[in-house]
This record gives sequence, structure tokens and C-alpha cells, in this order.
Amino acid sequence: MNDSHQQTVEEFTLLGLDTVPKLSIVLFILLLIIYLLILLGNLLIMVTVYFEARLHSAMYYFLSKLSLVDLCYASVTVPKMLANFLSNQTKITLSGCIAQLFFLHFFAGTECILLTVMAYDRYVAICLPLRYSSIMNSAMCYWLEAVCWAISFFHSIIQIILTCQLKFCGPNRIDHFFCDIHALSVLSCSDIFIIEIVFVANSGSIAALSFIVLLISYMGIIRTIVQTRSDEGTGKAFSTCVSHLIVVTLFFGPSVFIYLRPSVSYGADKMVSIFYTVLTPLLNPIIYTLRNKEVKAAIRRLVKKLFTSSSRWTWSRA
Repeated sequence: MNDSHQQTVEEFTLLGLDTVPKLSIVLFILLLIIYLLILLGNLLIMVTVYFEARLHSAMYYFLSKLSLVDLCYASVTVPKMLANFLSNQTKITLSGCIAQLFFLHFFAGTECILLTVMAYDRYVAICLPLRYSSIMNSAMCYWLEAVCWAISFFHSIIQIILTCQLKFCGPNRIDHFFCDIHALSVLSCSDIFIIEIVFVANSGSIAALSFIVLLISYMGIIRTIVQTRSDEGTGKAFSTCVSHLIVVTLFFGPSVFIYLRPSVSYGADKMVSIFYTVLTPLLNPIIYTLRNKEVKAAIRRLVKKLFTSSSRWTWSRA
């Protein structure tokens, strides 16, 4: 094909979910409620950790950052989905598609590495409890957070550079509800063999690094728990890890299915994508809140303070 005929597609159509028109308004309302709950739940955890002095530790610092990432992660795709449910024009420009792709991988990569850092934090807390405060100090927390953002940024930049090498000169209908690597690359008229290998290697390197750190951390945690003679100490140590393990499974399972394979479309791709872009940010604050007595108590204290302050302000105005 001549170069003059390549790179002609500058706009794409997102096919979205396969639904009948009458269900669009129902799905819009349902998704809007879920998105509002995502905003409320994650903001509540962020505000609680910020204002509650008892939660000013490494564990809760990273939990608040996870809530921030979940909030941003959902905001990359959900608002566009909501707009598409109400509009017949589900168009997105190539530049808009690349921007969405960048932020999607940026926040997904950050969450992946952040969950790994949280596993290391639990390892230090359980296996080296006497040294926990000296190891996981403020400087270490800031440094680990910076590493999360930096690695994710470079990961996303690589994905974008590779995507910009693709030529689009044919179909412009993306069989998805957002722009993603596989859904976009199958539309390319370029030879994507090498690019596809680098795509998978780029995602796979982060997944492999995270898996190794997670495995080592939990092997140490399990060994320490088994060696702990106190049933109370064992139960408390195990409880701090269960929530994290659930969140890791919910995030890594769907992500591995989507990204660590060639660019082949499967019927389950959309449903799996909804799970890790919408449901996981919704479930994370619920999981951590329900299983953590300190967070629940802190939220109750914060809500009580807010109501008390509001009542005093109302009475002073009266």
C-alpha cells in the first residue's frame, strides 16, 4: 500500500457494549450510580486517612494513594462511557484515543506497582515488626510512591510510542467501550508482529516484577505466621493481609487475561474490562473498609465530627 494512502483514519467509532437502545438509559443510570459510589468511597478513604492522626502510618498512606489511583483510573473510561450511552455519536479522535490509552496504562501500571509496594509494607510489618517504623518511615514512603509513578510513566510512554507507529487506513470501528491496545492494534494496516511482542514484553515485565516481589513477600509472611505461636498474633497478622490479597486477585486476574496475550479479540474481553476498570475501583474501598476495624472507626469519628461541626454552624447562623 502506498504511503499516501496510509494514516488516513483520524477518528474512530467506539462500538461500546452490545445493548438494545431501550437499555441504554438503564445502563446509564446504573453506571452513573456506580461511578458516584467510586468517587464517594475512594474520596472518603483519602479524607479519612488525611485527617485521622491514628492512620498516619505507611500502610494507610499507601491505602490512600491506592484510592487516589482507583478514582483516577475509573475516571479515564467511565465518563466517556456515560456520554456514549446518551449520544448517537460515539466518536473519538486518534489523539483522544492515544491520550485515553496513555492515562489508562499510567494509572493501571501505578496500581500494579502500588499493590506490590503494599505487599512489601505488610512483609516488613509482620516479619520485621521491631524495625518497621525505622524502615517504613516518611522518606521511604515518599520514595516508593515516586518509584510507582515513575515506572508507570515510562511504561505508558513506551506503549504510546509503539501505538504512534501504527498506521490506520481501513476500518475505524473499535469493538470496545474505550481505546485499548488490542482493540486498536487489530485495526492497523501495519505489520504489528514486532510491535505486539514489545507490547506484551512491556506489560509482562511489570507483571513479572510485581509477581516476584509479591511471591517473596508473602512467602516470608506465611513463614512468619506459621512460626508465630500466639493465636491472637497469627490471626491479627493474617487479617492485615487478607484484604490486600483479595484486591491483588481482583486486579491482576483480569489484567493478565487482557494484556499478556497477542492482539486477539475474545467475546469476554468487554466484560473482563468492565471488571477491572469499573468494579475493582468500586470494590477496593469496600473491601478495605469492611475488613479493617481501624478504618471503620476512623470513618465513624470523621462523620461524627462533620455532623457536630455542621450542627454548630447551623446553630450559630440561627
